[in-house]
Amino acid sequence: MPAASSLSRADAERRVAAAVDAGGLERAEALLLAAGLDDAGIRDAVREGALESKRRGKGDLVSFSRNVFIPLTNLCRDRCSYCTFAKPPDSPEARTYSLEEVAEVVRGGLATGCIEALFCLGDKPEVAYREHRDWLEQRGYRTTPEYLVEACRVAFEGGMLPHTNAGILSSDEMQALRPWNASMGLMLESTSERLCAKGGPHFHAPDKKPEARLRMHREAGELGIPFTSGILLGIGETDEERVDTLFAIRELDEQYGHIQECIVQPFHPKPGTGMRAETPLDDARVAGWVALTRLVLGPQRNVQAPPNLAPDVLETLLDSGLNDWGGVSPVTLDFINPEAPWPTLVELRRRTEAAGHRLVERLPVYPEDLLGRPERFDPAVRQAALQRVDEAGWVRPNQEAAA
Repeated sequence: MPAASSLSRADAERRVAAAVDAGGLERAEALLLAAGLDDAGIRDAVREGALESKRRGKGDLVSFSRNVFIPLTNLCRDRCSYCTFAKPPDSPEARTYSLEEVAEVVRGGLATGCIEALFCLGDKPEVAYREHRDWLEQRGYRTTPEYLVEACRVAFEGGMLPHTNAGILSSDEMQALRPWNASMGLMLESTSERLCAKGGPHFHAPDKKPEARLRMHREAGELGIPFTSGILLGIGETDEERVDTLFAIRELDEQYGHIQECIVQPFHPKPGTGMRAETPLDDARVAGWVALTRLVLGPQRNVQAPPNLAPDVLETLLDSGLNDWGGVSPVTLDFINPEAPWPTLVELRRRTEAAGHRLVERLPVYPEDLLGRPERFDPAVRQAALQRVDEAGWVRPNQEAAA
């Protein structure tokens, strides 16, 4: 194969067109195109092919989920070099929500038409912090996942559909969460062991080891749980490692059929972190990786890019093959990226439709699973979900509140 520097736009277009027709890129082709993404012509060829692939699989639809973000606890045993979410117990910003506070957030979300309760929390804080173990014990819980089950119950019985992203969970813990959750997730982030070595962003983060994250993906597949995965761009990984991560996600879905979406999330450097001075990927490269993700995963899979992390180039992202904006909240912050406000839903709709796409609202699970795979849900959760959607599986327009 030619070196990346000798790849012409015409050659890129030919390779991309063949991948679109075949329903997905092979690894060698993906590596070649990835190496050329700095070239605007090659990047445009990749984006144009990705948009065609998306249209073949998803038509003109682009979805989003109206949610509330509930960071049940920001205590975490991991210390990633780029994270400002995790706090130690002695921090004035450390917080664990009471069940009453969970119920209060749910009530506020319902008042603005939200359906999804996104639970996001630190990994295994009870392992690292005696204070948190004592806090749990005083309330009758041994572990944070046990407490999470109750929080999800409160949200579900309060009228929302939970989606849980709680870091590494065991098969038994996922099974315990299932009666209250429409879906679950874990960003794979990267399959690079190198990033876990000394000096890497995941050196002090045992729960970021690729095998642990791949294991949870496999166990979620064995349980048939609709599952969100994703790739994190710009934390020191190479193009080859990014491609490996995308192919790991594809192979998991080919084996189990449970990956409901793949998030393409760019790293943003944050003050006070070890990676505060790192240069993030520019928006054009992010769009290139959204497009390459589409070409690797194929036309039928759901590819998501958070609109608050690249707010100036939503139209470019739309023309790069995504079909989902993810959760967008009219109520709460993105507590992982608090510096990045959500667009209003009015603005998101205006810009999506002006770019030639049609915005639809979804639940925290996609129509193909909800309507086509009933065995993947607790019956009560599926019934609650079906009451909120039309015959195509999208949220009924009369359920939408003003944004």
